[in-house]
Amino acid sequence: MDLAPIFLTLGGLFLAGLAADVIARRTRLPRVTLLLALGVIAGRSGFDLIPAGFDALFSFISVAALTLVAFLLGNALTWEKLRLNGRLILWVSWSIVAATILVVTGGLTLAGVELPLAMILAAIACATAPAATQDILREAGAEGRFADAIRGIVAIDDAWGLIVFSLVLVAAAGLTGVDGEGLLATAFHDILGAAVIGLLVGLPGAALTGRISRGEPLQAEALGLVFVTAGLCEWLGVSYLLAGMVAGAVIANFASHHERAFHEIEHIEWPVMLLFFLMAGAVLELDQLWALGGVGLAYVALRILARIIGGWVGAGLAGAIPVERRWIGPALLPQAGVAVGMALVAADQFPGWGPQIMTLTVGTTVLFELLGPPITRIALSRVGAVPKA
Repeated sequence: MDLAPIFLTLGGLFLAGLAADVIARRTRLPRVTLLLALGVIAGRSGFDLIPAGFDALFSFISVAALTLVAFLLGNALTWEKLRLNGRLILWVSWSIVAATILVVTGGLTLAGVELPLAMILAAIACATAPAATQDILREAGAEGRFADAIRGIVAIDDAWGLIVFSLVLVAAAGLTGVDGEGLLATAFHDILGAAVIGLLVGLPGAALTGRISRGEPLQAEALGLVFVTAGLCEWLGVSYLLAGMVAGAVIANFASHHERAFHEIEHIEWPVMLLFFLMAGAVLELDQLWALGGVGLAYVALRILARIIGGWVGAGLAGAIPVERRWIGPALLPQAGVAVGMALVAADQFPGWGPQIMTLTVGTTVLFELLGPPITRIALSRVGAVPKA
């Protein structure tokens, strides 16, 4: 195996990430958008600079990165934070999922899409981009009630989304004559299995982490917990996002002997995330955008509308102030790998619709990943969650 291209590519990607970080600091553009754009330029849709075979590393990088993010998002689900912002987090997350299912399913059906396919696409539209959102919040230095609520919502939003997606697949199977019982068993296995793995990793992790070095977890501890969680999930075929969030929440709530359970994960997260965003851009195929047509444009518009309506209604039910009601939906527009993962599952279960599902999901994900982060940054600024320079 020739290692030279791998090392040269990794070095080039890290330097490109450094350049994106510098540009972001000087222009106020989100790093996520810049990294994705650089990845597109270097990847399949650009100059095709990534050597053949390097794409194989993307699967490992994506699982590692998203499991790290899941642990950090689980950290947002502590009893204290839920006591302060739990009403807002739960109402908004429920409202956005409900609005997305209703608005996207209804709109696509009116546009001529078959009802089962419209339901599947609506369930995929529930997914967010926890990695991108987390990076925007950190980069902007966003703090306060609104920022904590966004962290909590993206943590729990994909959990609701994955559960709803699993149930929608069963309903769609019933409408098309596919084996719905088999899909229901798979959904139950995925959700319950992820929760069990999260508890099995989180409970001993909460008891053991931070014992060696005066209440501060070590990098080896952090990486060990993250990789064990990811490995068990890959082995058993369950959601590493759900398992990581459960494990992270358990550790954050039960590791009472220290306060910074995820201190070392925060230190090691960015290099992995940098590679993740660059490679995510590199494997995107922009020609998918031109294949979307009217249905794709309707899907984009309906998802945006659903986020705005769901956020406005949910924040209103939670008693949020008017400016939070207006901007909490737009702050949750980014969409990324979770949606593509859902699409892969749906395409496998419904091969007749596979090309439509994959083309639409991949194409719209490109749009939401490029346009969503700047809108999130604007929302944070308008609500006053970003410190003034």
